[in-house]
Amino acid sequence: MILRQFLHSDPVALSYLVGCGGRAAAAVVDPIGDIAPYLRGAQETGMRILYVIDTHLHADHVSAGRALAEAAGAQYVLFAEAAVKFPFRGVRDGELLELGNVSIQVLHTPGHTPEHISLVVTDRPRANEPWFVLTGHTLMVGDLGRTELATSAEQGARALFQSAQRLKSLPDHLEVLPGAYSGSVCGRSLSGKPTSTIGFEKRYNNAFRIEDEDAFVRAMIADVPLAPPQAAQIRAINSGMMAAAE
Repeated sequence: MILRQFLHSDPVALSYLVGCGGRAAAAVVDPIGDIAPYLRGAQETGMRILYVIDTHLHADHVSAGRALAEAAGAQYVLFAEAAVKFPFRGVRDGELLELGNVSIQVLHTPGHTPEHISLVVTDRPRANEPWFVLTGHTLMVGDLGRTELATSAEQGARALFQSAQRLKSLPDHLEVLPGAYSGSVCGRSLSGKPTSTIGFEKRYNNAFRIEDEDAFVRAMIADVPLAPPQAAQIRAINSGMMAAAE
């Protein structure tokens, strides 16, 4: 197993390079900005990038996913029902992406956005149980992602509640590797620590530990963080419905 975490400050976000060094197979998750660091990271670890995965259609930055996939000769991966205007590899809940001895299981975790997915990663030489989960903007350290782009804020919050329940059913020891940390507009009370565990968040994450659905909805639609500037335009670019500015 090889795992590299990339911390970004503008916007505040996290990207990942994960794969199997022995079989030279890797995936990049939620790439931002210049694609050179991801290509260099794969080259330095002797891996070929097979998949470039966006956990959702981002609204705080223009994704580098399609550009990286093209440069690396990789498949660009989104949830199968993502509303986009370009070809991509669509994945569904429960589907596995294989990277040699490493496997990635897709979990559909809507709420932050309708097409959001989380990625449960297993390193089979270590164990047949998963080791960590890449949670994007669904579960972050200290909070859950704000809901957006649903028919109503309540609908989005109820979808997020169900996604949180799914993540709670994962083993407590499972590491949580989120898509954002303190300073991001995608959540409240986010920690500056870019990793956690399911068990720690179940105990100390104010939103994640709420068990009553109605109480959860009330909490999630109160004091919702403002959307990033030009969020609609950025999401339109990421969905292929608007051209990026030159």
